[in-house]
Amino acid sequence: MKTVIYPSPIFGPIHSRRLGVSLGINLLPSDGKCCSFDCIYCECGFNHDFVPKQKMPTREEVRQALERQLIKMKEEGPMPDVFTFAGNGEPTLHPHFPEIIEDTIALRNQYFPNAKVSVLTNATQITKPSIFDALCKVDNNICKLDTISNAYISHIDRPNGSYNVDKIIEKLKEFGKRCIIQTMFMKGEYEGESVDNTSEDFVQPWLDTVKTIQPKEVMIYTIDRETPAQGLQKVSPEVLDNIGARVEQLGILCKVAY
Repeated sequence: MKTVIYPSPIFGPIHSRRLGVSLGINLLPSDGKCCSFDCIYCECGFNHDFVPKQKMPTREEVRQALERQLIKMKEEGPMPDVFTFAGNGEPTLHPHFPEIIEDTIALRNQYFPNAKVSVLTNATQITKPSIFDALCKVDNNICKLDTISNAYISHIDRPNGSYNVDKIIEKLKEFGKRCIIQTMFMKGEYEGESVDNTSEDFVQPWLDTVKTIQPKEVMIYTIDRETPAQGLQKVSPEVLDNIGARVEQLGILCKVAY
């Protein structure tokens, strides 16, 4: 299986399906994964297959590398649409995540004030006040919510340690318009069990929850790259479009990526 392990602390720019010209910021080690989930569809592979030996970059290493890249882009292009915290796992696990957000916003304002700052997070850390407050400061606080079923999350997203989706949903409600909900829809099976979360049993409760959260936007997508688990299948554009239309009937903007 082909996997993607990103350089650290800066990678790209790349063209994102959802965000445009994106300069990636990877706060995790460059030789493996560090994540509070172990999703069966993760493009970086399973956690146990890519245990890092290197350390996370320091706050100062991130700041210096980011500024060097921004100076280069200022001189040579391209103009970034967004700075995206992503990479080899969960960015909010970095012990200086809040401070790095402050540094990034300051550098963005200095070099590319029209660019957005985005964080792709699985939301496992949002009950921590410092993480919650930091995420409130970025332009695009993109939080994963693949379903509202703890059983499905245990089977598909596979949290490391204690996790309760109901508690996460309550915290997501506090974000309100300061968050974007991101959901992966897929079909197929894993370990003899269905992974299809496109049926009405999954979609309607998810829609009801999205309505209570009232995010500024919803992003729905499906598998785009090879996955560590076999037997997973893409969802058709027609199915995604139908779900997206139902989100917009709630009065919430929905972006669909095939």
